[in-house]
Amino acid sequence: MDSKTVLVFDDDPDLLNIFNFLFEESGWQVHSFQNCDNVVEMAIQYRPLLILMDNWIPSIGGIRATQLLKANEEVKNIPVIYISANNDGKALSEQAGADCFIAKPFDLDELLALADVLVNKS
Repeated sequence: MDSKTVLVFDDDPDLLNIFNFLFEESGWQVHSFQNCDNVVEMAIQYRPLLILMDNWIPSIGGIRATQLLKANEEVKNIPVIYISANNDGKALSEQAGADCFIAKPFDLDELLALADVLVNKS
């Protein structure tokens, strides 16, 4: 069986470690990045089943990065979970065109359950 691949874009190294551990323990292959400068190229290269996108990520930010993904024919159907500690994170997520939103701090089991739902519905 092909391994499930997730791309994680977050500039917080501690959070990246948590995401890596969490998803790898659940059988995912994780590629993480501390900036979103080549977000579309990375999605095309790795063909992930899922993308996690932080709101405050260098250099263009999560909203613009998600919009670029959703505007690209090759990768627009990859589900994006938008992650933010902002009070208006849900609105930012909708502005970005993300498939769903999860607030920081998040419940790890909830995040994995959401990942499975998004991946299995496609």
